[in-house]
Amino acid sequence: QVQLVESGGGLVQAGGSLRLSCAPSERTFRGSAMAWFRQVPGKAREFVAAINWSGVMTNYADSVKGRFTISRDDAENTVYLSMNSLKLDDTAVYYCAAGGSYLATATTSYVYWGQGTQVTVSS
Repeated sequence: QVQLVESGGGLVQAGGSLRLSCAPSERTFRGSAMAWFRQVPGKAREFVAAINWSGVMTNYADSVKGRFTISRDDAENTVYLSMNSLKLDDTAVYYCAAGGSYLATATTSYVYWGQGTQVTVSS
């Protein structure tokens, strides 16, 4: 079974930065839109950012625009989420998703999911 493996999460102070990485375990997702979502306990998983198959087009949740950047390196078969100016509200488990429709924001639009990586922002 294809797995997406996230890394890069951790504890950071408010205002700091982190970069998350996502790589599939078995197959390339060239030609597929990919995305990041996040979830806090008791709440639904929410869209953060998406990138199209070529890496040219991106889409962001309003809450992260101007602070987060999604990118992909198909040579490395990896998708990244660079997070700057982190806020307490950014604390969540971040999930990578693949196999989605063009810049889709709904969880149901994606076929493959990672296990998640915890990001904790402290004051």
